[in-house]
Amino acid sequence: MSPSREPFSDSEIERYARHLVLREVGGQGQQRLKAAKVLIVGAGGLGAPAALYLAAAGVGVIGMVDADVVSLSNLQRQVLYTTRDIGQLKVGAASEALQALNPEVQIEAHALALDAANVAGAIAGYDLVLDGTDNFETRFLVNAACVEAGKPLISGAIERWTGQVAVFDGRPCYRCLVPEIPPGAETCQTVGVVGALAGVIGSMMALEAIKRIVGAGADLSGRLLIYDALAAETRTVRLTADPDCPVCGAAPPLSEGG
Repeated sequence: MSPSREPFSDSEIERYARHLVLREVGGQGQQRLKAAKVLIVGAGGLGAPAALYLAAAGVGVIGMVDADVVSLSNLQRQVLYTTRDIGQLKVGAASEALQALNPEVQIEAHALALDAANVAGAIAGYDLVLDGTDNFETRFLVNAACVEAGKPLISGAIERWTGQVAVFDGRPCYRCLVPEIPPGAETCQTVGVVGALAGVIGSMMALEAIKRIVGAGADLSGRLLIYDALAAETRTVRLTADPDCPVCGAAPPLSEGG
């Protein structure tokens, strides 16, 4: 993600002032954000806050993939939407809200249910992919497509009071962490989730994306961060590559430090 060569307008300088004075971002980092193209798969509990913060940060192009419509039960945690959006396509309502927040960014809405035939095309043209979906089938599809295309993947998941975030870039990949769909896999719909947890994990995903784009600090490449909201505790574990992984088994391992 090379920095954009376009100079900042006066409004952009004011809008991003807190980034521009931040040593780890500055003018060059903000230009990198402006040049970046990020795809968010799933415009729900995790994708909604992630999209808000990436748009506010000035990511140049944000794509959103989701075939669902806004429902009343979404509003407990999907803060990108309002009651008047019920019944609308999520990606359409999201586009309007994000453009209202920051008209400097471009929003690309994809009202699409991902499958094996379209996933490669969906991620093409983007530098970085965020997966905030709530089913393993889609997570597996997105992971395999990212490995094949050599694109970094930021994955988030939540249920009840616990959330997790990881960054995958080559090997290990998501299938090294979850080789098969767990028997009796649960979803937020069946077990519930506290709404504010979606904001925490979605914001962490956005933060990992911003760090990755501007080259600040150490991201979660090859690591899994687990947040227990009830205990107010976090822990981070290092992930190992599965030599028999059906997705990345032949790929070179991730270098130390990402």
